[in-house]
Amino acid sequence: MSRFQHHRIRTVNSLDGTWDFVLLGDVDPDSLNIAALCYEDRMAVPGCFDATPKYAGKRGLAAYRTRVALTDRSHYRLVFHSVHHWCRVFANGQPLRDHIGGFGRFSVNLPSQEPGEVEIVVLVDNRFNSERCPLHIEYFDWYQYGGITRPVELHRLEDLWIESCRTVTEQIVPPVLRVIVDYQMVKPIKEAALKIVFDGRMVLNETVTLTGSSGQVERLLVLPGVALWSPETPDLHSLEIRLNADDLCQRVGLRQVRVAGQQILLNEKPLRLLGFNRHEAHPQFGHALPDQLIAADVQQLCDMGCNFVRGSHYPQDERFLELCDEAGICVWDEGIGWQHTAEHLTDERFMSAQLNNLEEMVRVAQSHASVILYGILNESMTTDPAARRSYARLLGRLRELDPSRPVTFATNHVFEDLCLDLADVISVNCYPGWYHAEIEDIPNFLDQVVEHLDGIGQGKKPLILSEIGAAAIPGWRDWNEERWTEQYQSRLLETVICHLFLTHDRFSGLSICQFCDTRTGGDVKMKMVRARGFNNKGVVDEYRRPKMAYETVKRLFHEIRFKKLR
Repeated sequence: MSRFQHHRIRTVNSLDGTWDFVLLGDVDPDSLNIAALCYEDRMAVPGCFDATPKYAGKRGLAAYRTRVALTDRSHYRLVFHSVHHWCRVFANGQPLRDHIGGFGRFSVNLPSQEPGEVEIVVLVDNRFNSERCPLHIEYFDWYQYGGITRPVELHRLEDLWIESCRTVTEQIVPPVLRVIVDYQMVKPIKEAALKIVFDGRMVLNETVTLTGSSGQVERLLVLPGVALWSPETPDLHSLEIRLNADDLCQRVGLRQVRVAGQQILLNEKPLRLLGFNRHEAHPQFGHALPDQLIAADVQQLCDMGCNFVRGSHYPQDERFLELCDEAGICVWDEGIGWQHTAEHLTDERFMSAQLNNLEEMVRVAQSHASVILYGILNESMTTDPAARRSYARLLGRLRELDPSRPVTFATNHVFEDLCLDLADVISVNCYPGWYHAEIEDIPNFLDQVVEHLDGIGQGKKPLILSEIGAAAIPGWRDWNEERWTEQYQSRLLETVICHLFLTHDRFSGLSICQFCDTRTGGDVKMKMVRARGFNNKGVVDEYRRPKMAYETVKRLFHEIRFKKLR
């Protein structure tokens, strides 16, 4: 599987492969002489160095090195799709940029220089350091791998180039698409030729006036007869933007999503979401999932009848979003976060990093029809009044960046939460039958959640059960069917699904925790409650081998989604 080709005119070279590598360990990056580094090994890019046999579980500062050939004196840009957790990029020994936080795409412009070979060095730090990288904290319930974890590219830019293109479906009958082109230039250009090709047909060809070194051009495209995107019919269309000698190509799905009372509407039809929380993790690859594994994940999700994935708990790889576009899987994309305290949420350094992470997430997600919902800060301290201002600030920023999608956050203390009114969709994490109570208590507990929301005036919003589940040790089955057995997990999920979707229709969605087993974080307390050092709530294990619950979920999801078709 190759990623969708976003440029047919602009020259883009992949820098994926094996780079020179050295693990420096507990070293201050500001103290290094980059020219004196001795590279003693090779490392795959994309890849996680701490998922390889030689460096398994090691944390510290590492250095990656490669060389790129510049063919002329044009403008060149490096695009990194994700580096964990902190990095500093150098070209021929010159520091160009630091970046904070994994799972975010960022770019680095190379300084102007003569044609020839340029040495690129990237310092990568996977240590937990709240001053340098406040987004990543050791106690998170997933292992946070380090390295250059997603693809890297070298772009050759013209004097005028397209920085990004956003599309918004303004109307569905007849379909009207708003196209917003962001441009930048390094030399004054007053006019440029703008061409838009939709599904191979030229729909706009005109000269536009440009102002300043950066700006926007907006156009409305009326597209009668064009098929809409939905989980049942995930129709995608090609959009090619040409601005002078530069281009940007995208696949777009025309669709509208909005909240109306207790329902999430897609193209004005109620949407019921059936799916999973999914981590981008694997014992051999860490966060750097290869194309084949990403495609296999989507195949298994489709096999179970899913139409929904919550990207837990960080922005998803664009390769995964592209496949969800094709498969008709709706995605909740969320910023990095897990059980942050009020101390984090009142720290301006932390908040600034969160805002940057959300901007990077939206920049990637906004052109994907599959992304229908944005979220923030899983299970953080929304019971503390001090957190409310930060939640309002982050959710408000998401609405500014992309007002076409609802926003939410997952709470694990719904009965005490002080921020529910700030969300468009109420999302509740709870684990009756696992951390408390018994399986038989699940229907009553979920009904209490609904009654509480009604009682505090939040009952007129869509409601998603954003996490629920039980851990099962792969292969463990016994006659007693106790906790940790595959039978217990299967019975619990059957109880949840039947109550939510076959008994009544109050819930708009379910994202089971979780799709695959994942290695847990480094916190000793967390490891004591995670058998094997893994969160074992997956319906497939870490190698994607199905447990008993896989077939249970598959049977019920197919019955709910497709029973009207039989």
